[in-house]
Amino acid sequence: MTDPNSPTSDPNASTTPPQPAAPQPVAAAPLSPEQDIQWGSFAHLGGILGFIPALIIWLVFKDRGSFTNTEAKEALNFQITLVFGYVISAILVIVFIGAILSWVVWILGVVFSIIAFLQAKEGRHYRYPFAVRLIK
Repeated sequence: MTDPNSPTSDPNASTTPPQPAAPQPVAAAPLSPEQDIQWGSFAHLGGILGFIPALIIWLVFKDRGSFTNTEAKEALNFQITLVFGYVISAILVIVFIGAILSWVVWILGVVFSIIAFLQAKEGRHYRYPFAVRLIK
């Protein structure tokens, strides 16, 4: 008779020692107030390049600073609104008004992104005068 506590009694038993558990990821440190204002203002300034900078800043820093979370969401919502404007102007390019509208949307995006950057750099929240607020 075999001993049930013997390692050879169970053919499915592993002879390798148990592996230590994988280390848990460490939560990122919260942003300092200066960094919070800096990244919040960069989210607005990145709007000159499109919605990708605001999206990246929001995804990376949303849990690390409340100012950055608020400002990056606002910048992202404004950039999404501009994308809608670009789509409408692309559709209207069939008539000449679409080409002009495309330039107007671009100029508005640059001007309001700079205004928002300057306000956020001072630590003040900025709300764009028009934006579809899809991200709450």
